[in-house]
Amino acid sequence: MTRTLSPWTHRFPRLSEFEREFPRWVSEVFGPEAGLREFEFLPEANVTENDKAIQVAIDLPGMKPEDVKVELHDRVLTISGERKDEQEEKGKTFHRIERRSGSFRRSFTLPMEVDEGHVDAKFEHGVLNITLPKTEKAAPKKIEVKG
Repeated sequence: MTRTLSPWTHRFPRLSEFEREFPRWVSEVFGPEAGLREFEFLPEANVTENDKAIQVAIDLPGMKPEDVKVELHDRVLTISGERKDEQEEKGKTFHRIERRSGSFRRSFTLPMEVDEGHVDAKFEHGVLNITLPKTEKAAPKKIEVKG
């Protein structure tokens, strides 16, 4: 008989179970103020910048514009929403469930002030694109170097 030093006597949970349960474990150990979100999934996002604007693209496949809320307050852009679960249908057996559903929230602190009156948000092909134009004050200025 082989013995091991490992205290684990049961099988490790599948990765998807681990991802789902980890925030709860951390909250139990460190308390709810540990900084982990209590949301079911975290959609992926890209944040880019050019001379005129900051642009945010966030992947939200299968969602509709009315399922998403975009807010801008004190240079913090917050995107939140909820993706509905697939409903079980009679005669349909799920063999694998990997698509995340439930509520989400992403917040981004912007590196500069933006023109809040001209923010544009468009939802196309499952991607939310937000354009946040920079204010005149935030635009880069050329400084002449004298010799």
